[in-house]
Amino acid sequence: MNETPDLGRVWLGVAAQVWHRPPGRVERALAALLRSDGLARALLSTPSLLLPWLLASIAVLGAGTVASLATGTALVPLLAPVVAAAGIAYAYGPGVDPAYELTRTLPIGDRMVLLVRVPAVFGTDALLGLAASAASAHAAAVTFGWLVPMAAVSAFALAVATLTRSANTGVAAGLTAWCLAVLSARAVTGHAAAAVARPVLLVPYAVLAVVCAAVVLIGTSTPAAPGSGPAKRGWQ
Repeated sequence: MNETPDLGRVWLGVAAQVWHRPPGRVERALAALLRSDGLARALLSTPSLLLPWLLASIAVLGAGTVASLATGTALVPLLAPVVAAAGIAYAYGPGVDPAYELTRTLPIGDRMVLLVRVPAVFGTDALLGLAASAASAHAAAVTFGWLVPMAAVSAFALAVATLTRSANTGVAAGLTAWCLAVLSARAVTGHAAAAVARPVLLVPYAVLAVVCAAVVLIGTSTPAAPGSGPAKRGWQ
């Protein structure tokens, strides 16, 4: 009579083999800072921080900079929230994270992985946006004004992705919300840049960011159980 293999134990063995890669200097520094080898490796495997994604983000913002110089319209502040929303929605989940199944074997929950990855993605995209804005004199007046709406759109995209367990749905929701905000601002003021330049909008953006952050924290409140492998609760 054939014995049924313990798939959970087999998976843990495979995961141990893959995660056995010796850590580099950057990973050791992150492990010391985060006080967790697993979190350090999870951070370095963030999809939105891998080279192809970073190059794509730079290409989008670079195109916005060139268009801004050519047309005299500040496009980078309008593109930066979109880039960040997509990057953060794709920060974690099956089908988008090459290390997702491996992170399911770590004795940490979704919340901890997101709390480490999201600030890193947001900070990276913010620096890219600042660099692109600085390259365009037309964007100087709104160089920092788009940071708050960027946080709001990113938090909204992540909240939708967390509730629906779908990064694609989160990105679609973030892009739709931002397009509506830009079109509404243009309809009211005649300028699309008003979506990031009007001080009166900062409070609603900030409130939206806080509410969506709370939704994400609640949605990822269930801790990960050590050793439960791929069957643990996660995005589907």
